[in-house]
Amino acid sequence: MTTDAFPALSLVPKTDVEMKAKDFKTDQEVRWCPGCGDYAILAAVQSFMPEMGLKRENIVFVSGIGCSSRFPYYMNTYGVHSIHGRAPAIATGLATTRPDLSVWVVTGDGDALSIGGNHLIHALRRNVNLKILLFNNRIYGLTKGQYSPTSEQGKVTKSTPQGSLDYAFNPVSVALGAEATFVARAIDSDRKHLTEVLHAAAAHEGSALVEIYQNCNIFNDGAFEPLKENDVREDHLIRLEHGQPIIFGNNHEKCVIRDSDGHLQVVNVEDVDPSDVIIFDSHAKDPGLAFGLSRLYNPRTLTNTPIGIFRDVTHREAYDRMAQQQIADVIESEGRGDLRSLLHGSDTWTIN
Repeated sequence: MTTDAFPALSLVPKTDVEMKAKDFKTDQEVRWCPGCGDYAILAAVQSFMPEMGLKRENIVFVSGIGCSSRFPYYMNTYGVHSIHGRAPAIATGLATTRPDLSVWVVTGDGDALSIGGNHLIHALRRNVNLKILLFNNRIYGLTKGQYSPTSEQGKVTKSTPQGSLDYAFNPVSVALGAEATFVARAIDSDRKHLTEVLHAAAAHEGSALVEIYQNCNIFNDGAFEPLKENDVREDHLIRLEHGQPIIFGNNHEKCVIRDSDGHLQVVNVEDVDPSDVIIFDSHAKDPGLAFGLSRLYNPRTLTNTPIGIFRDVTHREAYDRMAQQQIADVIESEGRGDLRSLLHGSDTWTIN
């Protein structure tokens, strides 16, 4: 795989050494609970990294606080284990000032959507060239089992013994509402599909959010089991493929149409004309269809859960590229600034 397949990485130095997954492993002991879904995600990312063809010293993983945030320790790249919820802000600074870096953010549902919610949505709306991997296990794992912003209503946890009253955040809907230019969802145990999504995210120029359903086998085991069990999985999953009709089910018996009010609806294929079945378009400039699809699933039963790439558009220029060009234009027209002159300029005064 050459970096020609990754237009977003055109300014990042390439390696002339063939890399393998083992080259991205470190000597650090992986300290997650045995059976945690994070292991599968780590293995998928380490296996994917060589495909980008980049020098390891030009790849950076930035994390916040949480179980997922130990990720940088286990990647043989540069890494920053930062403060709670602030990984997108720190990564924005890196991506904006260092176009020679491939910058990745690893975060969780609590880190990203609670204390870090504001930083997340602004990184997405600015379209900073970041790849944000949001591990969603619908629970606070590091602090031992409290409900999170993505926990379903009624969830009984240590902090909600009578059941959560909160309405859950839908990370894909949040990202689409912030007008992120790339939004996708994958599952920790589906290695092939997750790798395909990682490839598409890395190729995208601008912000990319990938929600990854991740099992916490200690405090929320089986949260996504209906999406993994062979006998019921295909009845629950809506696999989004650009340019293809949205048809799903064990026997491809269900589909998505628009009803008379324009709302998306799941119906039986045999009950509608084939022309009524929606053809999925991940490149649509308007995020309306993608947003509607993100609202189809039932957060309790996980029926009608779309996975794949919801949105992948290029009509917005990346923030970091615009910032770099703006600085270059000012330097060309006005010359390089002088910090001392700025600090001692006309907008200063002395207080006696």
